[in-house]
This record gives sequence, C-alpha cells and structure tokens, in this order.
Amino acid sequence: MVNQVSEQNDIVIIALSGKIMGGPEAGEINEQINNFIDKGKIKIIIDLENVEWMNSSGLGILIGVITTLKNNGGKLIVTNISERIMNLLRITKLVSVFDIEPDLDSALAAF
Repeated sequence: MVNQVSEQNDIVIIALSGKIMGGPEAGEINEQINNFIDKGKIKIIIDLENVEWMNSSGLGILIGVITTLKNNGGKLIVTNISERIMNLLRITKLVSVFDIEPDLDSALAAF
C-alpha cells in the first residue's frame, strides 16, 4: 500500500508499507506511476523499508513499473529491501532485473 510520496531533486520517492500482494494496491501504484510519467517525472525510487511481505503479484507490480518507466525513458530504483524480500528476489532470479540500493541516500545518489 502506498504510504507516502515525496520528491527530491526531481526524483519521486514512493514509500510503500504493509504487505504487497496484488489486488487493489496494484491499480493504485500503477495509476500513480502513470500520473508521474504524464508529468514528465520518470526518475522514481520505491522505498520498501516498511513492507512486511511481498508475493509474486507484488513483484509483478514492480516489474510492471520498471517496464513502464523504461518504455518512457525513465528509471526505477528500489531501496531498503528486507532480507525476506531479497530472498524472494534471489529465488525468482529477479535480483538482476531491479536496480537495488541499500538505503535512500544511495538511491538518490545513483541517479
């Protein structure tokens, strides 16, 4: 679920929280990303610090965001990933698909 959205140096930071399992939040996140792209904001950080768990549908949401941004010349960086979610990325071999930074400062610097 989208918890907080902020901007820093033309980079949009979306902090998610709770469990990302697909369903209604998928549409909410996609709609928000598309709104940012429409406004020309194509540098996005998704902060997962307060995400307890994510299933394959949650991963699908993030992959959709990456695809949408890349198709529009943008970039997504994911930060503050818990060990549990990192293990899910390793098991599904999606670690290489995501730009992952350990914390928000690193993610901001990576742009």
